Amino acid sequence: MNTNTQIKQIAERIKELRDILDMSSAQVAKEVGIPEEEYMLYEDAKADIPVSVLYAVASALGVDTTVLLTGETPRMEGYTVVRDGKGVEVERYAGYKFASLAANFIGREMEPMIVTLNKGDKPAELVFHAGQEINYVIEGTVMVTIGKKTITLEKGDSVYFDAMQLHSQQALTDTAKFLTVINENAKGLK
Repeated sequence: MNTNTQIKQIAERIKELRDILDMSSAQVAKEVGIPEEEYMLYEDAKADIPVSVLYAVASALGVDTTVLLTGETPRMEGYTVVRDGKGVEVERYAGYKFASLAANFIGREMEPMIVTLNKGDKPAELVFHAGQEINYVIEGTVMVTIGKKTITLEKGDSVYFDAMQLHSQQALTDTAKFLTVINENAKGLK
C-alpha cells in the first residue's frame, strides 16, 4: 500500500469515528491541541498526520491508535507475539518506516516499534509528544536530535528522553534501524 492511500484511509477512519461520536472537528482539534484548520488538513487527507498528532486524535476519539492505523481493534490480552518482519507497518514519512510490535495488544501502555531510516531521504521534522521514549540502535548509525543536542548512536547504543522535547532521528549510514519504545502515559523527566 502506498503512503497516499494509507493517509486517505487513516483520514477516513478519523472522520467516520468523529461522526459516530457526534463530535465536531473543532472539539477534536481543541482536545488534540491544534488549530481546527490544521486538524482539517489531516482529516481531509491533505497533509500527512504526524505520529504524535495521531496518538492525540486516537485519545480524543477514545480508541487505540491501532484502530486508526489498521481499521482493526487489538484482540490480545496477557501477551502478543510478533514474528520477525511481521509488525504492523506504517509508512508515515519518506524514509521513515515504522513497524509496530504491539498493535494487537489490548490496553498497551507503551508503543514499541522498529523504525527503519534511509540516509538519502529527507530528514524527518522535529516532533514532540507526551511521555518518554527510548531509541535502541539495531543496525547502522543514527543521529538523534533532542532539543539543541545532537547525539550519534551506533549499533547497541541507546538514548532515553523526555518526548516533550523536540526530537528527530536521521540515518547516517545507508540504512539504519532502531527500536523505539514510547510511553505517552509516563510523566516527563525532571
